[in-house]
Amino acid sequence: MGSGHKSVRTEERPVAELVARIDEILGVRLDEGALRHALTHRSYAYEHGGIPNNERLEFLGDSVLGLVVTESLYGDHPDLPEGQLAKLRAACVNMRALAAVGRTLGLGDFLLLGRGEETTGGRDKASILADTVEALIGAVYIAEGIETSRVFVHHLVDPLMRASTRLGAGLDWKTSLQEMAAAGAYGAPEYRVSEDGPDHAKVFTAHAVLGSEVLGEGTGHSKKEAEQRAAEVAWTELDRRAQTATRDAADAAEAVEGPAQIIP
Repeated sequence: MGSGHKSVRTEERPVAELVARIDEILGVRLDEGALRHALTHRSYAYEHGGIPNNERLEFLGDSVLGLVVTESLYGDHPDLPEGQLAKLRAACVNMRALAAVGRTLGLGDFLLLGRGEETTGGRDKASILADTVEALIGAVYIAEGIETSRVFVHHLVDPLMRASTRLGAGLDWKTSLQEMAAAGAYGAPEYRVSEDGPDHAKVFTAHAVLGSEVLGEGTGHSKKEAEQRAAEVAWTELDRRAQTATRDAADAAEAVEGPAQIIP
């Protein structure tokens, strides 16, 4: 069954599993044909006689995504100036962030790719995954309208919006890790990067080191992407430690002082 090409494997794989995932999120079932359209990369479309690819859906989904994120940030942060709102939005809708969303959904397993993209690691390329997320949002908008699209976008990017408010001035993980490390007297983070694989499909692995401790590891198809992922893991760990220390200090203070007395 099939010719052995990975692209054929994907073509034969039903998208019912992804339809079911979206159904769990939205309570509606997308048409499988519409979903396949959103998953069709231009390289696959070209190899199959110029069938419609997902670029128009991507264009539409980008606008829907921007609207929903913008209105949410505008309402949630009434005191922030326009410039800071724009930075928060950029932190949520940039290629790296949307690619992470795509990986969470498992979109790479369902992409329809041409042989060239298939052999060069296209299933995990940040640009392809990010574009496909936007195309998927566009498909939801066409099928179900703005209200369902709003629910879908919030499901996808609310964690990013929550994180972006804590990321600091740089709004990227490496800058934010540096700021947090400095505040905690850890010293400057160091990144140790290795690479593996052939030149056309190289994979980089980065370790974020503070002092002598490795706090984060990340991989990517570029050194920058791997370092950003490692920084995100390390930042999350430092944030967890800081929150734990704050709770422990509060518990200790309460144990010494006793619970607050309520005066009737």
